[in-house]
Amino acid sequence: MHDTVAKDQGVTSAMPAMGAITLVRHGEPALSRRNTMDWRGYKDWWAKYEQGGLLAGQTPPHCLDRYVTEARFIFSSTLRRAMETAQAVCNGRSFQPLEILVEAPLPPPHLPTWIKLSPKSWGWGTVSRLWWWYSDLHDAEETRAMAEKRAKVAADFLVAKAREGGDVLVLAHGYFNLMISLELKKMGFIKTVEQGFKYWGCRRYELRKNLR
Repeated sequence: MHDTVAKDQGVTSAMPAMGAITLVRHGEPALSRRNTMDWRGYKDWWAKYEQGGLLAGQTPPHCLDRYVTEARFIFSSTLRRAMETAQAVCNGRSFQPLEILVEAPLPPPHLPTWIKLSPKSWGWGTVSRLWWWYSDLHDAEETRAMAEKRAKVAADFLVAKAREGGDVLVLAHGYFNLMISLELKKMGFIKTVEQGFKYWGCRRYELRKNLR
């Protein structure tokens, strides 16, 4: 019996430690947010935003250097702004783009055309996100329920990688990163770094029992 216990203890001690999961928002996009527009204009603007890259001349914050160095797995969204962010942060190190990490859609409500707002977060960004979150009308795009299921699948995938041992780094998008964060909290992870929704900002999660 003692030999069996010893063997079991040996197996347990050899198990890799659960890694941390860091979710980073992309850098500042090149597309301007300074003009105002009606809902049709915002829909066109968002389509261009989804295809566009980063504003030139940006330097990733130095705090991300540590996360890149310590990460065993690095993933990005497949959208251009996220992949350019990953290229800037990783500095030559390889990463894997995953479509499951793309941003949740922002279809605007069909308000009267005399209502013109900025694409900024406190303009069409907020209006469209609230509309998407609470309404069943989504212009045939991914619904909130669908995005929540995708966030759960993404969180499960990232946790599985973290269980292999070593940290996980994700370069993706502000709101979908938040949706993944909610799933990680349900799984027992706690937030150890919070930088909000700013460009290059990160949220870092570690399993609760690993912090005792």
